[in-house]
Amino acid sequence: MLYKGSCHCGKVAFEFKAELTGTVRCNCSICSRKGALLCAIPHHTLRVLAWGDDLGIYTFGGHAIAHRFCRTCGIHPFAEDVREGGERSAYVNIHCVADLDPSTLQVFDFDGRAV
Repeated sequence: MLYKGSCHCGKVAFEFKAELTGTVRCNCSICSRKGALLCAIPHHTLRVLAWGDDLGIYTFGGHAIAHRFCRTCGIHPFAEDVREGGERSAYVNIHCVADLDPSTLQVFDFDGRAV
């Protein structure tokens, strides 16, 4: 299924194809503060439609994940695996996906603090 999403102000917009059956709630220091529910998808399936200078980046710790955010409204719509080679992933914050009710999806807890 094709999903579309954006930040709050719409300056960062994206789409992706996936079969969503569940989401991940990560307890790492940034995800827990954002309150994000994530779906992991192959990086190549994420298509950023609009960003310009509004797409910011934040990394911490091992700098393995690029947490993307809108510089205008501050919303974090997705993150990206930045490792070289192999299968890269993108992690979409499903709270930013249009026409999707997160309460209909099973939530899996991930211990990101231990990574």
